[in-house]
Amino acid sequence: MTEDTLRIIVVDDHTVMRAGVIALLASEPAIDVVGEAGDGRAAVELVERLDPDVALIDLRMPVLDGTSATAEIVAGRARTRVLILTTYDTDAEIERAVEAGAIGYLLKDTTRDQLVDAIRSASRGETVLAPRVAERLVARMRQPAPVTLTPREADVLSAVADGLSNPEIGRRLVISEATVKTHLLRVFAKLDVTDRTHAVVVALERGLLDRCQRSG
Repeated sequence: MTEDTLRIIVVDDHTVMRAGVIALLASEPAIDVVGEAGDGRAAVELVERLDPDVALIDLRMPVLDGTSATAEIVAGRARTRVLILTTYDTDAEIERAVEAGAIGYLLKDTTRDQLVDAIRSASRGETVLAPRVAERLVARMRQPAPVTLTPREADVLSAVADGLSNPEIGRRLVISEATVKTHLLRVFAKLDVTDRTHAVVVALERGLLDRCQRSG
Protein backbone atom coordinates (compact mmCIF):
# COMPACT_ATOMS: atom_id res chain seq x y z
CA MET A 1 0.00 0.00 0.00
CA THR A 2 1.39 3.43 -0.99
CA GLU A 3 0.76 6.88 0.43
CA ASP A 4 -1.63 7.52 -2.45
CA THR A 5 -3.78 4.49 -1.65
CA LEU A 6 -7.30 5.39 -0.54
CA ARG A 7 -8.55 3.67 2.59
CA ILE A 8 -12.26 2.90 2.54
CA ILE A 9 -14.89 0.96 4.47
CA VAL A 10 -17.90 -0.78 2.95
CA VAL A 11 -21.19 -0.76 4.87
CA ASP A 12 -24.20 -2.82 3.76
CA ASP A 13 -26.50 -5.10 5.74
CA HIS A 14 -26.62 -7.63 2.87
CA THR A 15 -23.58 -9.84 3.27
CA VAL A 16 -23.50 -10.93 -0.38
CA MET A 17 -23.80 -7.36 -1.64
CA ARG A 18 -21.07 -6.20 0.74
CA ALA A 19 -18.78 -9.02 -0.35
CA GLY A 20 -19.52 -8.23 -3.98
CA VAL A 21 -18.50 -4.60 -3.62
CA ILE A 22 -15.31 -5.57 -1.80
CA ALA A 23 -14.48 -8.12 -4.51
CA LEU A 24 -15.19 -5.52 -7.17
CA LEU A 25 -12.60 -3.19 -5.64
CA ALA A 26 -10.04 -5.88 -4.80
CA SER A 27 -8.21 -5.53 -8.11
CA GLU A 28 -7.84 -1.77 -7.74
CA PRO A 29 -4.34 -1.14 -6.31
CA ALA A 30 -5.13 2.45 -5.35
CA ILE A 31 -8.03 1.45 -3.08
CA ASP A 32 -7.70 -0.52 0.15
CA VAL A 33 -10.84 -1.78 1.90
CA VAL A 34 -9.78 -1.50 5.56
CA GLY A 35 -13.11 -2.46 7.15
CA GLU A 36 -16.68 -3.54 6.63
CA ALA A 37 -19.92 -3.35 8.61
CA GLY A 38 -23.52 -4.51 8.42
CA ASP A 39 -25.29 -1.60 10.09
CA GLY A 40 -24.99 2.15 10.55
CA ARG A 41 -23.92 2.04 14.20
CA ALA A 42 -21.03 -0.26 13.38
CA ALA A 43 -20.13 2.08 10.49
CA VAL A 44 -19.85 5.07 12.82
CA GLU A 45 -17.64 3.07 15.20
CA LEU A 46 -15.42 1.92 12.31
CA VAL A 47 -14.96 5.47 11.10
CA GLU A 48 -14.03 6.66 14.58
CA ARG A 49 -11.50 3.84 14.94
CA LEU A 50 -10.01 3.68 11.44
CA ASP A 51 -10.50 7.21 10.05
CA PRO A 52 -10.84 6.01 6.43
CA ASP A 53 -10.80 8.36 3.47
CA VAL A 54 -14.23 7.26 2.23
CA ALA A 55 -17.13 5.34 3.76
CA LEU A 56 -19.26 3.55 1.16
CA ILE A 57 -22.64 3.26 2.89
CA ASP A 58 -26.03 1.72 2.06
CA LEU A 59 -29.19 3.57 3.11
CA ARG A 60 -31.62 1.10 4.64
CA MET A 61 -29.94 -0.87 7.40
CA PRO A 62 -30.76 -2.11 10.90
CA VAL A 63 -29.72 -0.47 14.20
CA LEU A 64 -28.90 2.85 12.50
CA ASP A 65 -29.84 3.68 8.90
CA GLY A 66 -27.42 5.10 6.36
CA THR A 67 -28.68 8.66 6.57
CA SER A 68 -28.39 8.78 10.36
CA ALA A 69 -24.96 7.18 10.20
CA THR A 70 -23.90 9.75 7.62
CA ALA A 71 -24.99 12.61 9.85
CA GLU A 72 -23.01 11.21 12.81
CA ILE A 73 -19.90 10.59 10.71
CA VAL A 74 -19.96 14.08 9.21
CA ALA A 75 -20.48 15.64 12.64
CA GLY A 76 -17.60 13.65 14.14
CA ARG A 77 -13.88 14.31 14.24
CA ALA A 78 -12.97 12.03 11.36
CA ARG A 79 -12.17 13.48 7.93
CA THR A 80 -14.08 10.64 6.24
CA ARG A 81 -16.24 11.43 3.22
CA VAL A 82 -19.51 9.51 2.94
CA LEU A 83 -20.52 8.06 -0.41
CA ILE A 84 -24.01 6.52 -0.51
CA LEU A 85 -24.38 3.32 -2.54
CA THR A 86 -28.00 2.18 -2.67
CA THR A 87 -30.85 0.89 -4.81
CA TYR A 88 -33.19 3.72 -3.76
CA ASP A 89 -33.46 6.85 -5.89
CA THR A 90 -36.57 8.59 -4.57
CA ASP A 91 -36.48 12.35 -4.03
CA ALA A 92 -36.97 11.93 -0.29
CA GLU A 93 -34.09 9.45 0.09
CA ILE A 94 -31.73 11.58 -1.99
CA GLU A 95 -32.57 14.80 -0.15
CA ARG A 96 -32.21 13.21 3.28
CA ALA A 97 -28.79 11.79 2.41
CA VAL A 98 -27.50 15.04 0.92
CA GLU A 99 -28.83 17.07 3.85
CA ALA A 100 -27.11 14.63 6.24
CA GLY A 101 -23.79 15.48 4.59
CA ALA A 102 -23.15 12.74 2.02
CA ILE A 103 -20.61 13.85 -0.58
CA GLY A 104 -22.12 11.57 -3.20
CA TYR A 105 -25.04 9.32 -4.10
CA LEU A 106 -24.59 6.28 -6.32
CA LEU A 107 -26.95 3.51 -7.35
CA LYS A 108 -26.05 -0.16 -7.17
CA ASP A 109 -26.21 -0.56 -10.94
CA THR A 110 -23.03 1.52 -11.23
CA THR A 111 -20.07 -0.08 -13.02
CA ARG A 112 -16.74 -0.89 -11.39
CA ASP A 113 -14.97 1.95 -13.23
CA GLN A 114 -17.69 4.42 -12.22
CA LEU A 115 -17.43 3.28 -8.61
CA VAL A 116 -13.64 3.63 -8.55
CA ASP A 117 -13.84 7.10 -10.12
CA ALA A 118 -16.54 8.10 -7.63
CA ILE A 119 -14.45 6.99 -4.66
CA ARG A 120 -11.47 8.99 -5.94
CA SER A 121 -13.62 12.07 -6.52
CA ALA A 122 -15.28 11.76 -3.12
CA SER A 123 -11.89 11.52 -1.41
CA ARG A 124 -11.01 14.88 -2.99
CA GLY A 125 -14.19 16.43 -1.66
CA GLU A 126 -15.93 16.49 -5.03
CA THR A 127 -19.68 15.85 -5.24
CA VAL A 128 -20.53 12.60 -7.01
CA LEU A 129 -24.04 11.82 -8.27
CA ALA A 130 -25.34 8.96 -10.35
CA PRO A 131 -26.75 10.36 -13.63
CA ARG A 132 -30.30 9.35 -12.69
CA VAL A 133 -29.94 11.00 -9.30
CA ALA A 134 -28.53 14.18 -10.83
CA GLU A 135 -31.46 14.33 -13.27
CA ARG A 136 -33.98 14.03 -10.43
CA LEU A 137 -32.29 16.79 -8.43
CA VAL A 138 -32.13 19.14 -11.42
CA ALA A 139 -35.77 18.46 -12.32
CA ARG A 140 -36.81 19.13 -8.73
CA MET A 141 -34.85 22.40 -8.61
CA ARG A 142 -36.51 23.57 -11.82
CA GLN A 143 -39.99 23.13 -10.43
CA PRO A 144 -41.47 26.51 -9.49
CA ALA A 145 -41.81 27.03 -5.77
CA PRO A 146 -45.43 26.77 -4.62
CA VAL A 147 -47.08 30.15 -4.16
CA THR A 148 -49.44 30.83 -1.29
CA LEU A 149 -51.43 33.97 -0.64
CA THR A 150 -52.59 35.35 2.67
CA PRO A 151 -56.39 35.56 3.15
CA ARG A 152 -56.28 39.34 2.60
CA GLU A 153 -54.14 39.03 -0.53
CA ALA A 154 -56.63 36.46 -1.79
CA ASP A 155 -59.52 38.85 -1.15
CA VAL A 156 -57.76 41.66 -3.01
CA LEU A 157 -56.91 39.41 -5.97
CA SER A 158 -60.51 38.18 -6.17
CA ALA A 159 -61.70 41.78 -6.23
CA VAL A 160 -59.23 42.56 -9.03
CA ALA A 161 -60.63 39.61 -10.97
CA ASP A 162 -64.11 41.09 -10.47
CA GLY A 163 -62.90 44.22 -12.25
CA LEU A 164 -62.87 46.55 -9.23
CA SER A 165 -60.55 49.54 -9.04
CA ASN A 166 -58.31 50.12 -6.03
CA PRO A 167 -60.78 52.55 -4.36
CA GLU A 168 -63.63 50.08 -4.97
CA ILE A 169 -61.58 47.24 -3.52
CA GLY A 170 -60.85 49.39 -0.48
CA ARG A 171 -64.56 50.04 0.06
CA ARG A 172 -65.47 46.38 -0.39
CA LEU A 173 -62.84 45.18 2.08
CA VAL A 174 -63.05 48.23 4.35
CA ILE A 175 -59.34 49.04 4.01
CA SER A 176 -57.49 52.09 2.71
CA GLU A 177 -56.44 52.44 -0.91
CA ALA A 178 -52.80 52.47 0.22
CA THR A 179 -53.31 49.10 1.90
CA VAL A 180 -54.86 47.74 -1.28
CA LYS A 181 -51.77 48.84 -3.21
CA THR A 182 -49.49 47.20 -0.64
CA HIS A 183 -51.32 43.89 -0.95
CA LEU A 184 -51.22 44.10 -4.73
CA LEU A 185 -47.47 44.72 -4.72
CA ARG A 186 -46.98 41.64 -2.57
CA VAL A 187 -49.15 39.59 -4.92
CA PHE A 188 -47.15 40.89 -7.91
CA ALA A 189 -43.90 39.84 -6.22
CA LYS A 190 -45.18 36.37 -5.37
CA LEU A 191 -46.50 35.77 -8.90
CA ASP A 192 -43.52 37.49 -10.55
CA VAL A 193 -45.72 39.89 -12.52
CA THR A 194 -45.86 43.67 -12.92
CA ASP A 195 -49.52 44.46 -13.54
CA ARG A 196 -53.02 43.58 -12.40
CA THR A 197 -54.13 41.81 -15.58
CA HIS A 198 -51.09 39.56 -15.63
CA ALA A 199 -51.60 38.80 -11.94
CA VAL A 200 -55.13 37.55 -12.62
CA VAL A 201 -53.98 35.48 -15.62
CA VAL A 202 -51.14 33.80 -13.68
CA ALA A 203 -53.40 33.22 -10.68
CA LEU A 204 -55.97 31.51 -12.90
CA GLU A 205 -53.29 29.34 -14.53
CA ARG A 206 -52.02 28.20 -11.14
CA GLY A 207 -55.47 27.67 -9.69
CA LEU A 208 -54.91 30.35 -7.04
CA LEU A 209 -57.83 32.49 -8.05
CA ASP A 210 -60.29 29.60 -7.80
CA ARG A 211 -59.05 28.85 -4.29
CA CYS A 212 -59.32 32.51 -3.40
CA GLN A 213 -62.90 32.70 -4.59
CA ARG A 214 -63.89 29.49 -2.83
CA SER A 215 -62.35 30.72 0.40
CA GLY A 216 -64.47 33.84 0.15
